[in-house]
This record gives sequence, C-alpha cells and structure tokens, in this order.
Amino acid sequence: MGQSNPIRPVALIVENDASQREVISILLEESDYVVMECQSAEAAELVLRELGEGLTLLITDVNLAGRMNGVELAFVARHYNQGLDIIVTSGWPLHQPLPDGAKFWAKPWAPVDILREAAMLQAAGSSR
Repeated sequence: MGQSNPIRPVALIVENDASQREVISILLEESDYVVMECQSAEAAELVLRELGEGLTLLITDVNLAGRMNGVELAFVARHYNQGLDIIVTSGWPLHQPLPDGAKFWAKPWAPVDILREAAMLQAAGSSR
C-alpha cells in the first residue's frame, strides 16, 4: 500500500533584498515549506490571485519596489485569503495599521524567529 504524501504548507516571501529573501526561504524550506519568492508587491499579488487559499504564510518587508508597499500588500493578501498568516517586517517603525491578525517584526530578527514561527504554524495547522 502506498504512502500518502502530506500536503506541505506554502509560504510567499516578498522582499526586495535578495540575501534576506534567500535566508528566509532556506529557513522555511528546512521547515518543510514550499517557498515562493517575489521582489515586489505587484508580483506577489499575481501569486495571491492564483493561489489564494492555498497559501499558508506571507512574509513581506514594508519597503518594496513598485507602487505598493508591504502593508498594502498585507491587506490585499487578507482579501484573497482570510486565514493567511501574515508577517510584515521593517527596519523602521511601522506607521500604518496592519490587517487583523497580521504581525509586525522589527528588523533585525533572528533566524530562530522564523523557525519558531514556522513550527508554531505547522502545529496549529495540524490541530485544525
């Protein structure tokens, strides 16, 4: 009898700094996430439109290339996926409200923060 493959959680990382995007991606991949990466909110919106409820986690920087910032993207993401876990990060204080349930992480954050969040979300997902 064949084993069923569990569905892996899907994370969308939106960060215009390639090195930070890579670090987050590697950490989440090590936590068994499928990771999609975008440099801009506009590119991320296309992914959100396509995957919608299929996404588990969005991590976005506030300052992004293009016309939309990460906070605005968080509201767009909430429109497409009401249950999406959203983390907005920035090296600057946040001056805009976030959508309900979204978290703000000030930079610099530690890699263990990403690992802890991934484990917590996976534990919560398995108890749903």
